[in-house]
Amino acid sequence: MKKIRIVVLVLLLISLISYFVYQEGSLAVDKSNQGTVVFVINKGEGLYSITKRLSSEQLIRNKLVFLLIAKQMGIEKKIQAGDFRLSKKMSANEIGQELTHGTVDEWITIVEGLRKEEVAQQLSEQFSINQISFIEQAKEGRVFPDTYLIPKSATIASMNQLFETTFQKKFAEARNQYPFVKRSDREILVLASLIEREAKFSEDRRLIGSIILKRAENDWPLQLDATVQYSLGYQRADRTWWKRVLSTDDLKVDSTYNTYTHTGFPPAPICSPSLDSIKAAFAADSNTPYFYYVSDKKGKIHPAKTLEEHNANIKKYIDEG
Repeated sequence: MKKIRIVVLVLLLISLISYFVYQEGSLAVDKSNQGTVVFVINKGEGLYSITKRLSSEQLIRNKLVFLLIAKQMGIEKKIQAGDFRLSKKMSANEIGQELTHGTVDEWITIVEGLRKEEVAQQLSEQFSINQISFIEQAKEGRVFPDTYLIPKSATIASMNQLFETTFQKKFAEARNQYPFVKRSDREILVLASLIEREAKFSEDRRLIGSIILKRAENDWPLQLDATVQYSLGYQRADRTWWKRVLSTDDLKVDSTYNTYTHTGFPPAPICSPSLDSIKAAFAADSNTPYFYYVSDKKGKIHPAKTLEEHNANIKKYIDEG
């Protein structure tokens, strides 16, 4: 009987200690602190990593207590990636709630190969912006594909400045790797945008760029479907900015971007190219022996030196493929 009482007392003591530790750990670190800090949660970051960083930045008193609170509140799967304004005067419960709905900024990923109209549509789904205004202000080809953390209150001008700054940094990085390339920035960017829309596989990018460059230098029409797709604009039936199947009439569209009816490069980029495509444009070599290429049904490139070889590839990889 005496042993039972001792066990009960020990369990009671442990419970009381746990209760006071829990209560103390859930309190604000500094109730009188009026300052705020920006706490960034990365995409895919787990609760344990977040808790560890909250503790290291002295925003919570006790890591274990915060984990318990997060589990109890069921917020583990509700925590958002983004930018949060937190304070040491906030309790563990308040911080937990804030992380589920109090993001100051929004993460957004701009993928490669989009034209600015597509970017405008994507941005409008997360931010209160006017698509037409963004399209008017954005520079085609310079909305660099990347993942950005953008304030909810950001203006179109500040967004474009962020995209432009990132583009300039990445473009300079690529040019520094090819210091002997004398082609202009404009020519490189236009070529990169063509490569981006034409290449499905990274290993094909330089070859495509080389063939396009060779055709341009020999005053041949580039004959790129992507430029015709860009000329045609939005396709309501397919709900896309890139028409999937081009007709004979499409290839005759009256546009300076139509590389079937005009020689040389189009007047401006047709999309925002990735860093890989920009590097491929710098690395492109017009001394390639190939004048032609065709994409098979998987998107793999098959080059040819002569029209006869090219027609044979078309028969092999498209007509019979």
